[in-house]
Amino acid sequence: MATRRSIDECIQRCEDAIRNAQNQYKDGSKQDHYHDVEYSAAMMQLEEATNEVMQLANSANSQQREQLHRMRLQVQKLQNEMILLDHDPSVVGGKLH
Repeated sequence: MATRRSIDECIQRCEDAIRNAQNQYKDGSKQDHYHDVEYSAAMMQLEEATNEVMQLANSANSQQREQLHRMRLQVQKLQNEMILLDHDPSVVGGKLH
């Protein structure tokens, strides 16, 4: 069974990943944005957070699973937004498809 501490630490890592990704998304939306490495790293951090949440949910109780599920939805929503942002290094600035 997942401990409260492990759930809290996972949630904290997810929140950190979300904050970082939101900053990269905001920067990626601006003209003359060329920080592709940081943008990709933020997307990878979100993916790792999603995987951690899904793995931890396997050993969580029902209340913890619900909390982790809500966090996973937040992470995946941001992942989708970042994927939809046209962040092509050959294009100046980002634009939505």
